[in-house]
Amino acid sequence: MIIRYQADADLNQAIVTGVLRREATVDFQTAFAAGLEGVKDLEVLAIAAKQGRILVTHDRKTMPSEFAEFIINHQSSGVIIVSRKIPIEIVIEELLLIWSVSSAEEWVDRIAKLPL
Repeated sequence: MIIRYQADADLNQAIVTGVLRREATVDFQTAFAAGLEGVKDLEVLAIAAKQGRILVTHDRKTMPSEFAEFIINHQSSGVIIVSRKIPIEIVIEELLLIWSVSSAEEWVDRIAKLPL
């Protein structure tokens, strides 16, 4: 299955825009489109999982522990935590690389940090 992304409410929108400009066929849903503003982490993870989307977030403080709690009883489509310290161009490149060389199945219940 092809990778689909879900932006968390804290993700820099320029990342989503940049990915879609470079590759319009990537399915990258914005937090606004998913109604994620003000939604708690566990519910965000549930929404992304229900839609089969890898959650892309900047939240490295609470998301790893919330993810660990979530996968005890649920299956996640995966989480990618993006450092705010790396240039947006690098983030875009890495998300496009992940999208082009891996499958959605490889990301089930997996959490990773960018840069890889």
